[in-house]
Amino acid sequence: MQYFLTLFILIFFQFSHANVQTEQIAPDFNLLNSYGEEVSLSEFKGQTVILEWTNHGCPFVAKHYKTKNMQNTQAEAKKANVIWLSIISSAPGTQGFVGDREANELTKLRSAVPSHVLLDSKGLVGKSYGAKTTPHMYLIDKFGILKYQGAIDDAGGRGFMFKDLSEAKNYILSALDELKKGKKITDSATKPYGCSVKYSS
Repeated sequence: MQYFLTLFILIFFQFSHANVQTEQIAPDFNLLNSYGEEVSLSEFKGQTVILEWTNHGCPFVAKHYKTKNMQNTQAEAKKANVIWLSIISSAPGTQGFVGDREANELTKLRSAVPSHVLLDSKGLVGKSYGAKTTPHMYLIDKFGILKYQGAIDDAGGRGFMFKDLSEAKNYILSALDELKKGKKITDSATKPYGCSVKYSS
């Protein structure tokens, strides 16, 4: 009995602190989007995919959207036929939790252009990727290989709220450009910044 209890604790600990590595296969998942449709990562095999962990109540996320930095990045990705999945892992009762209707209202209000907004209220997908902050970004190539993970840009740190995001290095756009040219991603992993993801535990 003690053996199984110990094994369960170890498995739970590893899962709740899971982390994915660049140049490895990105974990597949199935989530409902804001229209109640099931979406899986594997259905986009053959296409480049960006994952964006988001929380509209987070001031870091709010600035990226208020300045249109996130929407402009989404638009550039869309031009390149990239699938953009915005994922909300906030648990019920925590900052950033939304239902279908509010998620769609936010997308419209902010003029955002993700391919899907996915609801991960149990945090299972967020934890499987080791998503720590909002925003936290991941870039997956057409073969399902994780090519980048981390911050959207290098504007994090002291004085973020006073910085001009248009002057920051956009890691996502840089990685997309290098991926398109068949080059190795210069910055394949960076430290994400923002609010902590509001998991249930």
